[in-house]
Amino acid sequence: MRLRGAGSKRKQDKERGIAVKGKWMYLLAACMGAAVLIGLWQYRGREDGRQGDKNSIRIGVLLYRGDDTFIGTLRSGLEDRAKEYEQETGIKVKLDIMDAKGSQNTQNSQVERLISLGCDALCINSVDRSSASIIIDKAMDAGTPVVFFNREPVEEDMNRWEKLYYVGADAKESAMLQGNILVDAYRQDSRILDANGNGLVSYVLLEGETSHQDSLIRTEWSIQTLKDGDVPLEKITGGIANWDRSQASALMEQWLKEYPGQIELVVSNNDDMALGAIDAMNRAGIGANSIKVVGIDGTPVGIKALEEGYLFGTVESDKERYAQAIFDIVWSLSLNQDPKDRVPQLDGNYYWCPQRALTQAEAKVLKSQ
Repeated sequence: MRLRGAGSKRKQDKERGIAVKGKWMYLLAACMGAAVLIGLWQYRGREDGRQGDKNSIRIGVLLYRGDDTFIGTLRSGLEDRAKEYEQETGIKVKLDIMDAKGSQNTQNSQVERLISLGCDALCINSVDRSSASIIIDKAMDAGTPVVFFNREPVEEDMNRWEKLYYVGADAKESAMLQGNILVDAYRQDSRILDANGNGLVSYVLLEGETSHQDSLIRTEWSIQTLKDGDVPLEKITGGIANWDRSQASALMEQWLKEYPGQIELVVSNNDDMALGAIDAMNRAGIGANSIKVVGIDGTPVGIKALEEGYLFGTVESDKERYAQAIFDIVWSLSLNQDPKDRVPQLDGNYYWCPQRALTQAEAKVLKSQ
C-alpha cells in the first residue's frame, strides 16, 4: 500500500539537502576567500615592511679605515641618526660598525660576518672600489641591500641590482670649487699666490691614492680650473700621501728641504693631507699663510685651521645631510620601503651631497653666527 505524501516528503528532504549543501559550499568559499585575503595582507605587510612588523633593525657599517678624519665624522653622524630614529619611531636600531684598516680582504670577511648575523642592510665605505663586485655578489646571494658611500663603485657594478645605492660628493665639483678659491684670490691680487712676483705660481700637489677615482678627478680638475682661470702655474713636485696627515707631513718636510723658498702653493686632495703640510711648515718655522694651502672635505679640524689662518681654503661637504642621506636610505631598505620617499633628491640610485667653498673670511663669518 503506497503512503500518501511519501514522494512529496522525499522531494522536500532532497531539496532541503541541496539547500544545506549550498550553504556549506557558500561558507567554504567565503572561508577560502577570507584566507586568501588574509594571506595577501600578510604578504603585503612583509613586502612593504610596515614599521609595525619590526620592532628592531640591524645595520652593518663597514669603514675602509676608522682613523680617517672625514670617515670618522660620518660615523658619528650615523650613530646620532640611529639614536634620533629610535626615539622618533620606537624601533630599536643596532649598528654593527667594523673597521677594515685598509684591507679589502678583511672587509670581504666582515661583509660575510655581518650577513651571517642577519643584518637587514649594509652601509659600505669600500677599501677598493674596483673590488665592489665581490661584496655585491655576497649581498645579492643573501638578499641584503647595500648603501655604498664615499667611494663610488664602478657604474657596471652599481647597475647589477636595484638594491644598490651610493651616497657621496661629486669629485669634479669638489675640485672646481677648490680651484676657484685660488682663481678668485689670484684675480683679487696676483701676489697672494705669486709671492715672489716672478709671474708663476709654483705649487706642489698632495694626492690621495694612485688608483682612487676621487683622487684622480680632484687632481685633474683642480689644476684644470686654475689653468682655465688664467693662473700661470709651475708644478714643482707631487706625491701620494694616501689621504693621511702624517704621510703628507713627511713629504712636505722633504720638499721644503729640497726646494727651499720655492713653494708658494700646496694643492691637497683632502684636509688631512693639507694639515700635514701645515705641520711640516710649522716645524720648519714657516709662518701661517706664507705658503698657501688648500684642502677638500671641510672636516672640523680643517675648518678650525681655516678659522685660525693656517689653511687658506677648503671645500666643505654638508656632513649632516651626507650622514642623513646614508641613514635614510639604509633605514628604508631595512624596512623594505622605497628610499625615495625619504630621500626625494635621489638621482636614480645616487645621492650627491651638497658642497660649498670656504675661505678664511667665510669661516670666520660662520663662526661668529
